[in-house]
Amino acid sequence: MSKTILITGGAGFIGSNFVPYFCEKYPQYKIINLDKLTYAGNLDNLKECDGMENYTFVQGDICDADLIEKLFAENDIRGVIHFAAESHVDNSIKGPRAFINTNIVGTFNLLEAARKQWMDAPGKVKPGYENCRFHHISTDEVYGALGETGMFREDTPYAPNSPYSASKASSDFLVRAYHHTFGMNVTTSNCSNNYGPKQHNEKLIPHIISKALAGQPLPIYGRGENVRDWLYVLDHCKAIDLIYHNGKSGETYNIGGRNERNNITIVKTICAILDEKKPRSDGKKYEEQITFVADRAGHDFRYAIDATKLEKELGWRADETFDTGIVKTVEWYLK
Repeated sequence: MSKTILITGGAGFIGSNFVPYFCEKYPQYKIINLDKLTYAGNLDNLKECDGMENYTFVQGDICDADLIEKLFAENDIRGVIHFAAESHVDNSIKGPRAFINTNIVGTFNLLEAARKQWMDAPGKVKPGYENCRFHHISTDEVYGALGETGMFREDTPYAPNSPYSASKASSDFLVRAYHHTFGMNVTTSNCSNNYGPKQHNEKLIPHIISKALAGQPLPIYGRGENVRDWLYVLDHCKAIDLIYHNGKSGETYNIGGRNERNNITIVKTICAILDEKKPRSDGKKYEEQITFVADRAGHDFRYAIDATKLEKELGWRADETFDTGIVKTVEWYLK
């Protein structure tokens, strides 16, 4: 029998890479994509799903508890893959409230609806609902910041530093509580910075590409020394698929690309690729557009993820290195 899976936030960057991949791989699943279509959601990114019989789009907000309960009841939802989140740190500094509502209250609404649909009582799953699972997508930012060395592991203590990461940490704890209190079948993944096709222009890599092509200054925070671990978005999608199907209930899995780069290196790499693929008309190098701007408030110095658990227990491997993934990404934006 086909089962219905609810994917939240499937019109966002990672979700819109995941949904077409998942719909195509599992024609036996009915996929409902629930997205509020805020500025970060874009239905053009889901064109691949046009005509797929197992795909349905619903516009709606996870903060609307009545809508969520109705979706669960009417569609007998048997699985949740939860992407929907406010995720841009700069926005969380300017306006934290949306982050609290979406990331905390929205996650709670989904957990509650799933609990009512799947469970009879704490520790007692309804007959026939034993295989229902709630997978929650989180971030490495919940762990705070690292110095020059070390990596985030699943047992690293939480120490969020921005309203964004604090709201995500809170949602992670709610998911954990529903497992420990009610016995709900949940998994969580914490990923490093994603990049690739369909990413919103506010994020570093597409921002730099568009500014470079427009002949505008390329703004870099501080001296560009902040380090991130970069994960190609399709590698992340494959990891989520693996965890959703094979992960152990109640467990957290860190997903990282083992591709640490500081921001200045990222920008110079993009400039070099553009020099080759779309040279400036004046013959100059794109690198000449780089400018440094005042650092972000509370800017975490370095993130790096240790994905050993995911690699060892579930056999995941990233297919792209940063050097291969960044070329694919720049080519997609040039198209």
